[in-house]
Amino acid sequence: MTAEPAAASFLGGKLTLTQADGYRAAIDPILLAASLALKPGQHGAEFGCNAGAALLSAALLNPGAHLTGVELDGAAAALARANTSANELESRVSIVECDALSWKPEAQLDAVFFNPPFFDDPNALRAPSPNKREAWINEAGLKTWITAGLKRLREGGRLTLIQRADRLGDILDALSGRAGGVTILPVHPRAGDPAKRVIVSAIKVSKAPLRVLPGLVLHARQGGAYMAEVGAILRGEARTALAAL
Repeated sequence: MTAEPAAASFLGGKLTLTQADGYRAAIDPILLAASLALKPGQHGAEFGCNAGAALLSAALLNPGAHLTGVELDGAAAALARANTSANELESRVSIVECDALSWKPEAQLDAVFFNPPFFDDPNALRAPSPNKREAWINEAGLKTWITAGLKRLREGGRLTLIQRADRLGDILDALSGRAGGVTILPVHPRAGDPAKRVIVSAIKVSKAPLRVLPGLVLHARQGGAYMAEVGAILRGEARTALAAL
């Protein structure tokens, strides 16, 4: 029996999102959106926008910017359109149903961002349920996602992604020779724990040096509430340090 789509609120209730059974947005897309800084009139795109958690959060956090969500799955694209309409963002947000890796915008973009599938080797983890497979596994490979994103950017445009921390070496390899000003924000589950996620930002055609920012700690201890800084980000009241770049 298939579960009905469920509604959830984000950014302290500023965003309401209907999501289908399967992958449900947690905090990763919100942290990703909170790492962007788009000026009014600039155009950004999310590759693989799913139901629109990161895309619509980015639109609310960057008033005046124009956003395009590119989504291959027809049902997810339809949800993203419905969520865009429900949150009255149609004037600045559009949804394109196609493969983001081959999509060509009318003009080069100021920003590309994505929360790519965490695995590109189906043998690397226990197989997820069929309705979660596309969100977790993509055979195209992380380097292909990064290369496609950089191709769609204007010179000086910014690529931002969130990924497993153990993929950082692959991310840096994919960016090498293509982008600079690479800035890494480690995300730690708790104080004293190794980072489980990294948010990485890079500028197309830049010679600026690599930087590693102080880590973002989600919880003070096991089972504890979010740290005050993180709580403010999740409510839409603050941004990550990457948005200040």
